[in-house]
Amino acid sequence: MEKKKKIGYNFSSVDLLIYIWKKRVILAIVGIVAAVASIVISLTITPMFRASVIMFPASGASVARSLLVQNYSGRQSVYGFGEEEQAEQLLQVLHSEPIRTRIVEKYNLMEHYDIDPEGKYPLTELYEMYNSNINFRLTEYMSVEISVMDSDPVMSAAIANDISDLVDTVYNSMKKKRAITALELVDGQYIKSQKHMAVLQDSLDWISLQMKKQIKTSGDAANNLIAAIAEHGITYLTMVNEIRQEIGLVTALRYRTDEARLEADQNLPYKFVVEKAVPPEKKAYPNKSLIAIVSTLSSLLFALIVLIVIDNIRARLAVLKEE
Repeated sequence: MEKKKKIGYNFSSVDLLIYIWKKRVILAIVGIVAAVASIVISLTITPMFRASVIMFPASGASVARSLLVQNYSGRQSVYGFGEEEQAEQLLQVLHSEPIRTRIVEKYNLMEHYDIDPEGKYPLTELYEMYNSNINFRLTEYMSVEISVMDSDPVMSAAIANDISDLVDTVYNSMKKKRAITALELVDGQYIKSQKHMAVLQDSLDWISLQMKKQIKTSGDAANNLIAAIAEHGITYLTMVNEIRQEIGLVTALRYRTDEARLEADQNLPYKFVVEKAVPPEKKAYPNKSLIAIVSTLSSLLFALIVLIVIDNIRARLAVLKEE
Protein backbone atom coordinates (compact mmCIF):
# COMPACT_ATOMS: atom_id res chain seq x y z
CA MET A 1 0.00 0.00 0.00
CA GLU A 2 1.30 3.48 -0.91
CA LYS A 3 2.37 5.47 2.12
CA LYS A 4 0.33 8.63 2.74
CA LYS A 5 2.08 11.95 2.28
CA LYS A 6 2.81 13.89 5.42
CA ILE A 7 0.51 16.88 5.77
CA GLY A 8 2.00 20.31 6.72
CA TYR A 9 5.49 21.46 7.49
CA ASN A 10 8.07 20.34 10.02
CA PHE A 11 10.47 23.27 10.28
CA SER A 12 13.99 22.90 11.52
CA SER A 13 15.97 26.03 12.35
CA VAL A 14 17.48 26.02 8.86
CA ASP A 15 14.11 25.45 7.22
CA LEU A 16 12.64 28.30 9.23
CA LEU A 17 15.38 30.69 8.08
CA ILE A 18 14.80 29.61 4.49
CA TYR A 19 11.06 30.09 4.91
CA ILE A 20 11.59 33.58 6.35
CA TRP A 21 13.88 34.46 3.45
CA LYS A 22 11.22 33.36 0.97
CA LYS A 23 8.67 35.54 2.74
CA ARG A 24 11.08 38.45 3.17
CA VAL A 25 9.08 40.86 1.02
CA ILE A 26 5.84 40.35 2.91
CA LEU A 27 7.62 40.48 6.29
CA ALA A 28 9.53 43.61 5.26
CA ILE A 29 6.28 45.35 4.30
CA VAL A 30 4.68 44.29 7.59
CA GLY A 31 7.71 45.50 9.55
CA ILE A 32 7.80 48.90 7.84
CA VAL A 33 4.08 49.43 8.27
CA ALA A 34 4.25 48.38 11.94
CA ALA A 35 7.23 50.65 12.64
CA VAL A 36 5.60 53.66 10.99
CA ALA A 37 2.26 52.99 12.71
CA SER A 38 3.88 52.61 16.15
CA ILE A 39 5.83 55.86 15.72
CA VAL A 40 2.69 57.71 14.65
CA ILE A 41 0.73 56.28 17.57
CA SER A 42 3.51 57.13 20.05
CA LEU A 43 3.39 60.73 18.84
CA THR A 44 -0.27 60.93 19.86
CA ILE A 45 0.45 59.70 23.41
CA THR A 46 0.71 62.45 26.01
CA PRO A 47 4.27 62.51 27.37
CA MET A 48 4.57 61.87 31.11
CA PHE A 49 7.31 63.09 33.44
CA ARG A 50 8.42 61.29 36.60
CA ALA A 51 9.61 63.07 39.76
CA SER A 52 10.57 61.29 42.96
CA VAL A 53 11.41 61.88 46.61
CA ILE A 54 13.63 59.56 48.65
CA MET A 55 13.27 59.58 52.43
CA PHE A 56 14.04 57.45 55.47
CA PRO A 57 11.62 56.95 58.37
CA ALA A 58 12.56 58.44 61.72
CA SER A 59 13.08 56.28 64.77
CA GLY A 60 10.04 55.02 66.63
CA ALA A 61 11.61 55.87 70.00
CA SER A 62 9.49 57.83 72.47
CA VAL A 63 10.39 61.52 72.35
CA ALA A 64 9.33 62.09 75.95
CA ARG A 65 11.32 59.18 77.36
CA SER A 66 14.41 60.06 75.36
CA LEU A 67 14.35 63.62 76.70
CA LEU A 68 12.99 63.18 80.23
CA VAL A 69 14.52 59.92 81.41
CA GLN A 70 18.11 60.11 82.60
CA ASN A 71 20.45 57.44 81.23
CA TYR A 72 17.79 56.34 78.72
CA SER A 73 18.87 52.94 77.41
CA GLY A 74 16.22 52.29 74.78
CA ARG A 75 17.19 50.34 71.67
CA GLN A 76 16.37 53.29 69.40
CA SER A 77 17.30 56.96 69.66
CA VAL A 78 14.83 59.69 68.80
CA TYR A 79 17.50 61.18 66.54
CA GLY A 80 18.17 57.98 64.56
CA PHE A 81 16.73 56.35 61.45
CA GLY A 82 13.84 53.94 61.79
CA GLU A 83 13.78 50.27 60.90
CA GLU A 84 11.59 48.14 58.66
CA GLU A 85 8.58 48.50 60.96
CA GLN A 86 8.77 52.30 60.82
CA ALA A 87 9.25 52.18 57.03
CA GLU A 88 6.08 50.12 56.63
CA GLN A 89 4.20 52.52 58.91
CA LEU A 90 5.44 55.38 56.74
CA LEU A 91 4.06 53.62 53.66
CA GLN A 92 0.67 53.28 55.36
CA VAL A 93 0.63 56.99 56.14
CA LEU A 94 1.51 57.80 52.52
CA HIS A 95 -1.45 55.69 51.35
CA SER A 96 -3.79 57.34 53.86
CA GLU A 97 -6.97 59.15 52.90
CA PRO A 98 -5.98 62.54 54.46
CA ILE A 99 -2.91 62.85 52.21
CA ARG A 100 -4.81 61.78 49.11
CA THR A 101 -7.67 64.19 49.83
CA ARG A 102 -5.34 67.17 50.37
CA ILE A 103 -3.40 66.48 47.18
CA VAL A 104 -6.58 66.02 45.15
CA GLU A 105 -8.02 69.29 46.47
CA LYS A 106 -4.86 71.39 46.26
CA TYR A 107 -4.07 70.44 42.65
CA ASN A 108 -7.67 70.02 41.53
CA LEU A 109 -6.84 66.59 40.11
CA MET A 110 -10.41 65.96 39.02
CA GLU A 111 -10.04 68.70 36.42
CA HIS A 112 -6.34 68.04 35.80
CA TYR A 113 -7.07 64.41 34.87
CA ASP A 114 -10.01 65.48 32.66
CA ILE A 115 -12.55 63.55 34.73
CA ASP A 116 -16.20 64.46 34.34
CA PRO A 117 -17.59 65.14 37.86
CA GLU A 118 -21.07 64.40 36.51
CA GLY A 119 -19.99 61.02 35.13
CA LYS A 120 -21.13 57.65 36.41
CA TYR A 121 -18.17 56.89 38.71
CA PRO A 122 -16.05 60.07 38.96
CA LEU A 123 -14.42 59.25 42.31
CA THR A 124 -13.55 55.71 41.25
CA GLU A 125 -11.96 57.04 38.09
CA LEU A 126 -10.14 59.74 40.05
CA TYR A 127 -8.70 57.29 42.57
CA GLU A 128 -7.64 54.91 39.80
CA MET A 129 -5.79 57.74 38.06
CA TYR A 130 -4.27 58.84 41.38
CA ASN A 131 -3.03 55.32 42.17
CA SER A 132 -1.76 54.90 38.63
CA ASN A 133 0.25 58.13 38.60
CA ILE A 134 1.34 58.32 42.27
CA ASN A 135 3.23 55.37 43.72
CA PHE A 136 5.07 54.59 46.94
CA ARG A 137 7.56 51.79 47.44
CA LEU A 138 10.02 50.46 49.97
CA THR A 139 13.55 50.35 48.50
CA GLU A 140 16.20 47.73 49.18
CA TYR A 141 17.91 50.20 51.53
CA MET A 142 14.84 50.52 53.79
CA SER A 143 14.11 53.98 52.43
CA VAL A 144 10.75 55.00 50.97
CA GLU A 145 10.36 56.40 47.47
CA ILE A 146 7.52 58.68 46.38
CA SER A 147 7.15 58.56 42.60
CA VAL A 148 4.80 60.89 40.72
CA MET A 149 4.03 60.75 36.99
CA ASP A 150 2.39 63.75 35.37
CA SER A 151 2.12 65.49 32.03
CA ASP A 152 3.45 68.66 33.71
CA PRO A 153 7.03 68.19 34.98
CA VAL A 154 6.72 71.06 37.45
CA MET A 155 3.50 69.63 38.90
CA SER A 156 4.98 66.15 39.21
CA ALA A 157 7.80 67.52 41.40
CA ALA A 158 5.45 69.75 43.39
CA ILE A 159 3.06 66.89 44.17
CA ALA A 160 5.90 64.60 45.25
CA ASN A 161 7.36 67.24 47.59
CA ASP A 162 3.94 68.15 49.02
CA ILE A 163 3.18 64.49 49.79
CA SER A 164 6.52 64.29 51.58
CA ASP A 165 5.69 67.40 53.62
CA LEU A 166 2.23 66.11 54.49
CA VAL A 167 3.68 63.00 56.16
CA ASP A 168 4.63 64.96 59.28
CA THR A 169 1.30 66.82 59.34
CA VAL A 170 -0.79 63.64 59.18
CA TYR A 171 1.51 61.67 61.49
CA ASN A 172 1.53 64.40 64.16
CA SER A 173 -2.22 64.88 63.85
CA MET A 174 -2.86 61.17 64.52
CA LYS A 175 -0.43 60.99 67.41
CA LYS A 176 -1.67 64.26 68.95
CA LYS A 177 -5.22 62.93 69.25
CA ARG A 178 -3.97 59.93 71.17
CA ALA A 179 -1.50 61.95 73.23
CA ILE A 180 -4.11 64.57 74.20
CA THR A 181 -6.50 61.84 75.36
CA ALA A 182 -3.70 60.24 77.40
CA LEU A 183 -2.78 63.65 78.84
CA GLU A 184 -6.36 64.30 79.94
CA LEU A 185 -6.56 60.90 81.66
CA VAL A 186 -3.23 61.08 83.48
CA ASP A 187 -3.66 64.75 84.36
CA GLY A 188 -7.06 64.03 85.88
CA GLN A 189 -5.58 61.18 87.92
CA TYR A 190 -2.70 63.45 88.99
CA ILE A 191 -5.07 66.14 90.25
CA LYS A 192 -7.19 63.54 92.03
CA SER A 193 -4.11 62.08 93.72
CA GLN A 194 -2.94 65.55 94.80
CA LYS A 195 -6.32 66.25 96.40
CA HIS A 196 -6.25 62.90 98.19
CA MET A 197 -2.77 63.61 99.54
CA ALA A 198 -3.94 67.04 100.73
CA VAL A 199 -6.80 65.36 102.63
CA LEU A 200 -4.37 62.86 104.19
CA GLN A 201 -2.04 65.69 105.19
CA ASP A 202 -4.90 67.61 106.80
CA SER A 203 -5.88 64.49 108.74
CA LEU A 204 -2.28 63.98 109.86
CA ASP A 205 -2.03 67.62 110.94
CA TRP A 206 -5.25 67.27 112.96
CA ILE A 207 -3.97 64.12 114.72
CA SER A 208 -0.65 65.84 115.47
CA LEU A 209 -2.52 68.78 116.92
CA GLN A 210 -4.62 66.53 119.15
CA MET A 211 -1.52 64.74 120.41
CA LYS A 212 0.18 68.06 121.20
CA LYS A 213 -2.85 69.30 123.10
CA GLN A 214 -3.06 66.07 125.07
CA ILE A 215 0.62 66.22 125.97
CA LYS A 216 0.35 69.85 127.13
CA THR A 217 -2.58 69.22 129.46
CA SER A 218 -2.00 69.48 133.20
CA GLY A 219 -0.49 66.50 134.93
CA ASP A 220 2.50 64.31 134.37
CA ALA A 221 3.96 65.08 130.91
CA ALA A 222 5.37 61.58 130.52
CA ASN A 223 2.01 59.96 131.27
CA ASN A 224 0.30 62.42 128.93
CA LEU A 225 2.73 61.45 126.12
CA ILE A 226 2.13 57.75 126.70
CA ALA A 227 -1.61 58.31 126.70
CA ALA A 228 -1.43 60.38 123.49
CA ILE A 229 0.64 57.72 121.74
CA ALA A 230 -1.67 54.96 122.93
CA GLU A 231 -4.72 56.83 121.67
CA HIS A 232 -3.43 58.29 118.39
CA GLY A 233 -0.12 56.53 117.66
CA ILE A 234 -1.41 53.76 115.38
CA THR A 235 -3.58 56.20 113.42
CA TYR A 236 -0.64 58.60 113.14
CA LEU A 237 1.74 55.95 111.77
CA THR A 238 -0.92 54.67 109.38
CA MET A 239 -1.46 58.17 108.04
CA VAL A 240 2.29 58.71 107.64
CA ASN A 241 2.61 55.48 105.59
CA GLU A 242 -0.37 56.40 103.43
CA ILE A 243 1.11 59.83 102.74
CA ARG A 244 4.43 58.29 101.77
CA GLN A 245 2.69 55.97 99.33
CA GLU A 246 0.64 58.82 97.96
CA ILE A 247 3.77 60.96 97.51
CA GLY A 248 5.29 58.17 95.40
CA LEU A 249 2.10 57.95 93.34
CA VAL A 250 1.92 61.72 92.86
CA THR A 251 5.59 61.81 91.79
CA ALA A 252 5.01 59.03 89.24
CA LEU A 253 1.85 60.71 87.94
CA ARG A 254 3.64 64.04 87.66
CA TYR A 255 6.29 62.39 85.46
CA ARG A 256 3.58 60.72 83.39
CA THR A 257 1.82 64.06 83.02
CA ASP A 258 5.02 65.75 81.85
CA GLU A 259 5.63 62.89 79.44
CA ALA A 260 2.10 63.04 78.02
CA ARG A 261 2.23 66.84 77.72
CA LEU A 262 5.53 66.65 75.83
CA GLU A 263 4.12 64.02 73.48
CA ALA A 264 1.03 66.17 72.90
CA ASP A 265 3.04 69.35 72.24
CA GLN A 266 5.90 67.96 70.12
CA ASN A 267 5.97 68.33 66.34
CA LEU A 268 9.15 66.48 65.43
CA PRO A 269 9.53 65.20 61.84
CA TYR A 270 8.84 61.53 61.25
CA LYS A 271 11.06 61.23 58.20
CA PHE A 272 14.44 62.31 56.86
CA VAL A 273 14.32 63.53 53.26
CA VAL A 274 17.56 62.65 51.47
CA GLU A 275 16.45 63.62 47.97
CA LYS A 276 13.77 66.17 47.16
CA ALA A 277 11.92 66.09 43.86
CA VAL A 278 12.97 68.45 41.07
CA PRO A 279 11.12 69.05 37.78
CA PRO A 280 12.41 66.37 35.36
CA GLU A 281 13.93 67.51 32.06
CA LYS A 282 13.23 64.31 30.11
CA LYS A 283 9.96 62.48 29.76
CA ALA A 284 9.66 59.02 31.30
CA TYR A 285 6.87 57.85 29.00
CA PRO A 286 6.37 57.02 26.19
CA ASN A 287 9.71 55.61 25.02
CA LYS A 288 9.17 55.93 21.26
CA SER A 289 12.10 53.77 20.23
CA LEU A 290 11.07 51.00 22.62
CA ILE A 291 7.46 51.15 21.43
CA ALA A 292 8.61 51.00 17.78
CA ILE A 293 10.95 48.05 18.39
CA VAL A 294 8.46 46.03 20.46
CA SER A 295 5.56 46.76 18.09
CA THR A 296 7.61 45.90 14.99
CA LEU A 297 8.92 42.63 16.41
CA SER A 298 5.46 41.66 17.65
CA SER A 299 3.96 42.40 14.24
CA LEU A 300 6.67 40.42 12.44
CA LEU A 301 6.17 37.44 14.76
CA PHE A 302 2.41 37.57 14.31
CA ALA A 303 2.77 37.87 10.53
CA LEU A 304 5.17 34.91 10.44
CA ILE A 305 2.74 32.75 12.42
CA VAL A 306 -0.13 33.75 10.12
CA LEU A 307 1.93 32.90 7.02
CA ILE A 308 2.87 29.50 8.44
CA VAL A 309 -0.77 28.74 9.30
CA ILE A 310 -1.91 29.78 5.82
CA ASP A 311 0.72 27.67 4.10
CA ASN A 312 -0.14 24.68 6.31
CA ILE A 313 -3.81 25.01 5.37
CA ARG A 314 -2.91 25.22 1.69
CA ALA A 315 -0.71 22.14 1.98
CA ARG A 316 -3.47 20.19 3.68
CA LEU A 317 -5.98 21.18 1.00
CA ALA A 318 -3.55 20.15 -1.74
CA VAL A 319 -3.03 16.71 -0.17
CA LEU A 320 -6.76 16.22 0.22
CA LYS A 321 -7.34 17.07 -3.46
CA GLU A 322 -4.72 14.52 -4.51
CA GLU A 323 -6.48 11.83 -2.47
